[in-house]
Amino acid sequence: MNVMFKAASKAAKSLVRDFGEVENLQVSRKGPGDFVSTADLNAQNIIREELSKARPEFGFLMEEKDGAPDTSAKPERWIVDPLDGTTNFLHGIGHWAISMAAERNGEIIAGLIVDPIKNESFWAEKGTGAYTDRKRLRVSGRKDLADCVIGTGAPFKGVMHKRPNFSKQLAAVMPQVAGIRRMGAAALDLAYVAAGRFDGFWEEGLGPWDSAAGSLLIKEAGGFVAPIVPKQDPIHSGSIIVSNIEIHDKLIALIRGTA
Repeated sequence: MNVMFKAASKAAKSLVRDFGEVENLQVSRKGPGDFVSTADLNAQNIIREELSKARPEFGFLMEEKDGAPDTSAKPERWIVDPLDGTTNFLHGIGHWAISMAAERNGEIIAGLIVDPIKNESFWAEKGTGAYTDRKRLRVSGRKDLADCVIGTGAPFKGVMHKRPNFSKQLAAVMPQVAGIRRMGAAALDLAYVAAGRFDGFWEEGLGPWDSAAGSLLIKEAGGFVAPIVPKQDPIHSGSIIVSNIEIHDKLIALIRGTA
């Protein structure tokens, strides 16, 4: 965890500095896409450098293509999203995060999600619990869906065809719960489930860098993680349902029932 915290801290400083330039984009020679790519890549390069120095034997599975050799097939690897919530970042919305996980032989053994703007960190190591600021995390204990707030991620232009069931899923869940939240940063959504702020979350089309750290946090906080399609791997399939133990079967039934 010390290695991960050090890398995330350095990357966070770079991202916060770039975030401060967002409002100047309209007069910048760089387009918005170029700006975000630069912010992403700068943070990713910092993380790669720091983690490589500490664990040179580890490979990397990272969201951004940065021209580095592909080492993702190594049995020990880092799974990293240097900037989750890019659209929020680009629009000056302070809800985005750095997410990183350590995987050994296909099993996530450590995870860290850092929210630099709110100065919050969420972390877990397999078998030792999940924490934030020295406080142990526990998923919520709510049993009635009518009392629950559920997070999700909505499809957008260019990916609508990949999530044909989303409207049906939303229509099935929304009338049963106290509220639906679409915050725009899946890693933080998962951390919020682990912290008991959200009672559940579902989304399709995620990358493993979005969900690897958060899935471990939820398990270590006493929650459940499942795929939307039975028997798939929820992290590597990109389709995930998470919640506390009390509502898990109910939430799964609602979402899978729309297939």
